[in-house]
Amino acid sequence: MKTVNRGYILVEPLQPFCDWAKDHDEDFDFNEDDDIEGTVYLIDEDFFEIEPVIEKHFKKIMHNECAAVTDDEAYWPKPSMELFLAWFTVRIGGTVFDTQKTDLIAD
Repeated sequence: MKTVNRGYILVEPLQPFCDWAKDHDEDFDFNEDDDIEGTVYLIDEDFFEIEPVIEKHFKKIMHNECAAVTDDEAYWPKPSMELFLAWFTVRIGGTVFDTQKTDLIAD
């Protein structure tokens, strides 16, 4: 197993995001209590405080999560740290292991 030189932010949707998503995507039929797959965002592996890491990345993450629901940016809320934390459970870690033998490919 190889260590990847990245940390991660894992975001999992909470009910307010689910409610917003249902309003903008008729196929989104999930609630916070459902087993919704979270999204992992790779970040710099070296950090000492969590809050600055979230501050640095939350707008890009909100953009990506909203884009997964609707491409129409007119429906996206203005990103704020308060909204981000109300919409997602956030976990951060500094160690990523690659369990695969094939090379990582980045787009």
